[in-house]
Amino acid sequence: MGSWDSVWKSFAIFHSSINVQRYLLHSYQHNGVDDSEKKSFENCYPFIYYLDHGKSYYELSKQAPLSIKPILLFYGMVQLLKACLLTVDPEYPESSTVLAHGVTTRKRKKRNYDFLKDEVKAQKNGLFSHVAVKMFHVKHHLDSEKYTMDFLLGRIPELDYLFQVSLEKQQNYKIAGLDDQTFIIPACILDDLHMTVDRFDHFLKEILSFDYQIINKAGAGCKQPNYIELRANGPINPNDCSPLQFDCFENTLHIPTDKEQFLFFPEILTHYLLLYNLSMISRYETEWWSELLHGFDSLDYPFIEQFLSVTAVKVPYLINQYLQKTKI
Repeated sequence: MGSWDSVWKSFAIFHSSINVQRYLLHSYQHNGVDDSEKKSFENCYPFIYYLDHGKSYYELSKQAPLSIKPILLFYGMVQLLKACLLTVDPEYPESSTVLAHGVTTRKRKKRNYDFLKDEVKAQKNGLFSHVAVKMFHVKHHLDSEKYTMDFLLGRIPELDYLFQVSLEKQQNYKIAGLDDQTFIIPACILDDLHMTVDRFDHFLKEILSFDYQIINKAGAGCKQPNYIELRANGPINPNDCSPLQFDCFENTLHIPTDKEQFLFFPEILTHYLLLYNLSMISRYETEWWSELLHGFDSLDYPFIEQFLSVTAVKVPYLINQYLQKTKI
């Protein structure tokens, strides 16, 4: 994927109003938007300002103490998402309902609070659901859905080692490089999911957003009897591969071991929920937050610290990947 700096350098093409107007025009025409040319001119500078504002938050987060990083990273992400929304929703923000965050946290218990078991709940209106529908065409209802922190962290493959060491749980299996079209899945996933290979095939076909064929099924007659071999019919985009997971440091694809993780839920949404909750904790749960940062006496700290390190690089990368789908 490259370094933090190289990720941001890839946004340089959008530092020109001429480029951005042409980019938005192409996107609007592709989506059949009325008055595409007029709207591309109107949204040209807001798009640039959202990206620039977002980058400022991320740059500040590099120098900031861990105690306020979640706030800076959350609001930096929000600005980048607003730029993305302008590519598919030229009227954004059409109403005040999409300006709210669209997520709530439960009332926290002061004693024995366990971050990994904490929950966030999606709301019907707000930025979260607007991003899910407009950018990723998420079809299942998100409002009133609750997500625990360990469930969300388990969707980020760069954290799998922490799960193995801290919780003695393997969250996923590496199955391919991002540019590979052949996936080698360990047959033991059938035991994890309590499925036959045919049921597993049917299960994947219902969920995956891309087409594939099974080349070899696990068994004595296979080239690799301990593996299931799949072949995708085209290239895989990191933003559209869910429920498969993308590791941005290794440039690899992974498959979850937990059946609950098999849903189409793009990773950008996962980062949004985690950063929202951590930013709220940083602002309003100062006592617990300070004890966490200075006490080192729980499993929460390594997960939070590592997640913040990953998200600072991965979200800009995924945003850039999303924007690059429409060529100027």
